[in-house]
Amino acid sequence: MAALEVRALTVGYGPVRALRDVSVDVPAGRVVAVLGGNGAGKSTLLRAISRTLGFHRGAATGTVRFGGLSLDGLSPARVVAAGVVQVPEGRQVFARMTVADNLRAGSLGASGGRKEAARALGEVHELFPVLAERARQRAGLLSGGEQQMLALGRALMARPKLLLLDEP
Repeated sequence: MAALEVRALTVGYGPVRALRDVSVDVPAGRVVAVLGGNGAGKSTLLRAISRTLGFHRGAATGTVRFGGLSLDGLSPARVVAAGVVQVPEGRQVFARMTVADNLRAGSLGASGGRKEAARALGEVHELFPVLAERARQRAGLLSGGEQQMLALGRALMARPKLLLLDEP
């Protein structure tokens, strides 16, 4: 059984069709890459899965299921709660907030409370020790690579079952 099932997904931005009738299965425990040129619809596919298309004025038809649960009609926050987290293209850290606050923001959609958030923070600091060293620094002052670590760390704070990386 596939962990992620996308069926007959069609996405448009106004009159422009970005995806037409896309179906994809992602098996549990696998790493899958979607390859294509600029404008091929890779980011659109991830936005449709994570239900963030509305932020980009897009609309979709078709179905998306994760672990047997339909993601259709769910808010992006509910999709995160279901275990699907996206790291968008371009890092998009909260530049004026500290590194620690950016990471804390990543745990807001996660279940498990403070104990689980503390465990996740320890794991993120183990993966990216520089984030622990720079915890009180504003995120906008990090180098590009450090901001990418922060974006990944923030996503990992939600304890995802499926991590969607858009141009990591």
